[in-house]
Amino acid sequence: MNTLFNLVVVVQVLSALAIIALVLLQHGKGADMGAAFGSGASGSLFGATGSSNFMSKSTAVAAAIFFAATLGLSALATQRTSGSKGVLSNITAPVTGSAAIPAANAPAAPAAPATTTPAAPAAQAPAAPAPAVTTPGVATPGVATPAPSNSAPSNTVPK
Repeated sequence: MNTLFNLVVVVQVLSALAIIALVLLQHGKGADMGAAFGSGASGSLFGATGSSNFMSKSTAVAAAIFFAATLGLSALATQRTSGSKGVLSNITAPVTGSAAIPAANAPAAPAAPATTTPAAPAAQAPAAPAPAVTTPGVATPGVATPAPSNSAPSNTVPK
C-alpha cells in the first residue's frame, strides 16, 4: 500500500512538472491573430484547419493525469487514516500542578540508620513567629483591616 502511494505521488509530481513545462513552451493567443489573417498554420498538428496544436493537447493529457493522480492520492490517504480518531487524538495534555515541578517529583532522601542511643531533647523552645508589619492604606492578604474612623488621623494636629 505504501509503495502504491509513493508511485502515485511520483506520477503526480511528474505530471505537474510536465504541465509547467508545456504551458511555458506554448506561445500566447496574440500569435494566433497572424494565422487568422493568412500568415500560416501556426504550428497546428492537423494543418490550418486543426482546432488545437500538439502542445495544447499534450497539456490537456498531462492535466488529466494530474487530476487522476490527485483523486487517487485522496482515496489512498482516506484508506490509510480510516483507523484514526482525529488529528488531535494523539496529543497529550500538559502536566500541571505539583507534578510539573521537578523537585516535587524527586525521591525522598534515604532515612538515617537507626541508632541505639536516644537523641537528647532540644533545650530551646521554638521561636515565635514575627509580628506582621502593616502599612496604612495597603491591604495585607489574609489580615482583616480595621474599619476607617471618622476622626482625624493621629499624625495631624486638630485646629
